[in-house]
Amino acid sequence: MATFVDRVVLHVTAGDGGHGCASVHREKFKPLGGPDGGNGGKGGDVVLVVDPGVHTLLDFHYRPHAKATNGRPGMGANRYGANGDDLELKVPDGTVVHGEDGEVLADLTGAGTRFVVAHGGHGGLGNAALATAKRKAPGFALLGEPGDTQDVVLELKSVADVGLVGFPSAGKSSLIAVVSAARPKIADYPFTTLVPNLGVVTAGETVFTMADVPGLIPGAATGRGLGLEFLRHIERTAVLVHVVDTATEEPGRDPVADIDALEAELSAYGGLEDRPRLVVLNKVDVPHGRELAEIIRPDLDARGYQVFEISTVTREGLKPLLFALAAIVEEERARRGAPDPTRIVLRPVAVDETPFSVTPDDEGGYVVRGVKPERWVRQTDFQNDEAVGYLADRLAKLGVEMELAKVGASAGDAVTIGGVTFDWEPTLGGAAEVLLTRRGEDPRLALSDRPGASDRLLARRRRRGQDPDAGGERGAYDYGDDR
Repeated sequence: MATFVDRVVLHVTAGDGGHGCASVHREKFKPLGGPDGGNGGKGGDVVLVVDPGVHTLLDFHYRPHAKATNGRPGMGANRYGANGDDLELKVPDGTVVHGEDGEVLADLTGAGTRFVVAHGGHGGLGNAALATAKRKAPGFALLGEPGDTQDVVLELKSVADVGLVGFPSAGKSSLIAVVSAARPKIADYPFTTLVPNLGVVTAGETVFTMADVPGLIPGAATGRGLGLEFLRHIERTAVLVHVVDTATEEPGRDPVADIDALEAELSAYGGLEDRPRLVVLNKVDVPHGRELAEIIRPDLDARGYQVFEISTVTREGLKPLLFALAAIVEEERARRGAPDPTRIVLRPVAVDETPFSVTPDDEGGYVVRGVKPERWVRQTDFQNDEAVGYLADRLAKLGVEMELAKVGASAGDAVTIGGVTFDWEPTLGGAAEVLLTRRGEDPRLALSDRPGASDRLLARRRRRGQDPDAGGERGAYDYGDDR
């Protein structure tokens, strides 16, 4: 069973907004009570929150789907629907969020850092909020907007000060076990460590974290072995430590060649060229290990490395190593300074920026793209003629009809907004609010070639093989002969 997961695909769905309510106040002796439909509630957001108590993405490995609650619909008597509850997902410090196209959406570091990965849908307005001096009692309400749905990739990059790199069985896990309270698995065969280990080390008054990267071998940066899966865990380190096994019994192994091979992999991975390096010659408690350390040390000194000879068994040389690491970590912390508090970034739209665009499609029609037009279409009930007329008025005020005329659109052309395609009728842009009509109707649609409710009812009866003149099922405008 997996106990450490540092990369998962998370399917998030925010809550849908609640529908608005179309209601008219009815009370004895108050025949003109007016509209009193309430607004729908906003859908809940899906939020990622950094929690210092979480160290792995294991929970999302078993439960990769997350959905926030929906907003409640509005009701009569001006009662608003309740907002949906936000869903907070706790992630480890150092989690990077990638979009479906690989773009980095957020780099979550620091306890309490929050990122809204999916926004809840807006609630629809009730007819009380849509009432104006010209449309005193709207016969429609706006629908709730669906919440965002997307797949994101979460990658964990351990926030460690010191990163240990080295060939398998070089002694990295043994070093962490000796200098910290971490208890990784240690054995005498390669690839014993299958997951990164993290330990907290104290050297004098300095406390820092140390992490090892398992499975680094030649070709790791291109996917060979385990290195590619865990190289990301040393991206945030302040110093890299080469742990070299001087007592290896493998034929043909050269510690200097091992360091060169690992440096080539780090260079191929990229982004680590400016990190200071130390070299730890481990297992000097073994006689031939100490002899080999004395032979190769001059060569490493000539290359500019700080070299330390240690033994994790006898703990020889550990104190100078830890204090040297603490000095480098303190210097790096002073250079970086105190971390900036999490700030809210606002990106206002430019005052002269067009809120939509109109482009021709491949089929002779036109596509309108923009946040407002697409949201308005999603919130429109196309079974209600008055709601369709209200949408046409909003689009005309925004300038969509004028832009369509500029790009050469003519009456009857197919126009697509937010996945909904309809035939463009420029006359819908008139001031229909001044006309008094029955609730739920729009005279411009009634005068057009668009089938009305009665026509649609007759067509449905004919499809079912019923007599159109028979009684039975009556539509909204079919009152019979005894009206």
